[in-house]
Amino acid sequence: MEHGVVRVYYGEGRGKSTAALGDAIRAACEGQNAIITQFLKKKEGEEEVEFLNRLEPEIMRFRFAKMEDCFDNLSENERREESVNLVNGFHYGKKVVSTGESTFVVFDEILGLVDQGLISVEMIQNLIDSKPEETTLIFTGRTLTDEIRNLADEVYHITSEK
Repeated sequence: MEHGVVRVYYGEGRGKSTAALGDAIRAACEGQNAIITQFLKKKEGEEEVEFLNRLEPEIMRFRFAKMEDCFDNLSENERREESVNLVNGFHYGKKVVSTGESTFVVFDEILGLVDQGLISVEMIQNLIDSKPEETTLIFTGRTLTDEIRNLADEVYHITSEK
């Protein structure tokens, strides 16, 4: 697996987070520690959480959405509260990258934070600029802006055909 790249998985189809998790598993097999930061995700079932927890300490997962429901279904007040959690999560992930705490960091559904106006493309650019050369970043989400596309080394469009 190539190290130090910025990879994006995007599209309306299912499988973006799964592809990112597969990359994290591959990185862990190579002796790297991987950190997965999740945004805008509906709370998983107990079985999924228990399984992901078994991957620790090689793969650590941090979920920054606190609400049970997905962001789009929240009331205005809940969205404001959740927005603070999500932006704090972005800053946590940026700190992990800039300090070199992990050489493989997944920002799952971060493209949705840009779509929602919670973070800017400039913040993504600063995140990329702060990463050590050997650090790989994975971004996932439904839509991809041209600006972020230009920042990425690899872009994969995940779609469902049927």
